[in-house]
Amino acid sequence: MTEVPDDVRGVLSPNEQVQMHIRQKFYGPKVNVDSVVITDQRIILRHPHALRLKKDYTDYNYVDISNVVLHKGVLRSTIRCILRFGGEALALDDLPNTDAEKAYGLIRENLARYQTPYASGGAGVPPMRQQAGTGPTPAQVGFCKNCGTALASGQRFCGNCGSPV
Repeated sequence: MTEVPDDVRGVLSPNEQVQMHIRQKFYGPKVNVDSVVITDQRIILRHPHALRLKKDYTDYNYVDISNVVLHKGVLRSTIRCILRFGGEALALDDLPNTDAEKAYGLIRENLARYQTPYASGGAGVPPMRQQAGTGPTPAQVGFCKNCGTALASGQRFCGNCGSPV
């Protein structure tokens, strides 16, 4: 892992911890990404421009990501983060397999932490509040095969994508 640039440290919140920094060129149709920083709260993309004199940042909070997929190749891999409310998926292409595996594991771990069962409502629906001691235990929870959302025991359809369980 390379050292996180000072300008990125300046955009972190006080309690935010950097888990991984990948310094690599990512090119897309509209985006030139200099590096990716994975924290315990979000994924930050660093965009340099104007002869590297200016930098812009785009971040993706884990609550806005519904699933992450690792496409592993022989030497290089791609990580795709599917956004919860549509839009083009965040794609981190052409990563060395070791970096991709570590980044994928960190993102999955953070998604699981931010997407507990019954924690988020649908669009325009407030989150459901659980009373202490109610709800499924960790042994009763599974995951949707389509989108990766946590499911309670006995649930027949995914609350996020509607797929049959």
